[in-house]
Amino acid sequence: MTKLSAIIGSILVCLGLSVGAVLVFKNQNADCEPAAVAGGQAAIGGPFSLINQDGVRVTDKDVITDLSLIYFGFTFCPDVCPLDTARNLEAIDILTDRGIEVTPIFITIDPARDTPEALKDFVDVLHPKLIGLTGTEAEIDAASKAYKTYRRKVGEGDTDYVMDHSTFTYLMSPSGLVEYFRRAVTPEQMADRIACFAS
Repeated sequence: MTKLSAIIGSILVCLGLSVGAVLVFKNQNADCEPAAVAGGQAAIGGPFSLINQDGVRVTDKDVITDLSLIYFGFTFCPDVCPLDTARNLEAIDILTDRGIEVTPIFITIDPARDTPEALKDFVDVLHPKLIGLTGTEAEIDAASKAYKTYRRKVGEGDTDYVMDHSTFTYLMSPSGLVEYFRRAVTPEQMADRIACFAS
């Protein structure tokens, strides 16, 4: 009788663990809903035509071929951009270790100084997967508006100025916005969230 009780108890424990695992799995999937955005997912993002760090004109279709992390910043940024970009790239490395490929994209908001050559130096130092994009003032303005980002020149002259700007990072797929991240998100949190949407 004791042996039978032990067997039944083991079966019940296993069933309980299985049910628990299914519930956890379902809860994780439930958390993997795309970001809710006013105006819907299509409100953020859109077509662009820009120049990459190698001087080649590319479109959104060329660079957003799968999941991609897009950040708008500038290479002369003294504090925010380097920290945000480093965080994004650390998340990319965590995902790569998990077998998940995500493309990091840096779109300048300062095309006057961020030439393809400047972006080339920038991305070469930071990460082999990083794509840097620039363009004319009008092209950058169009991309910035498509992604609902804010940018404003602060200071005078051709070189002695900074750019005030928004700091969201966007997770995009070829079909549009998937998620966005604020500055407080850690690389681990970002990687975990992105993993939800990896195919």
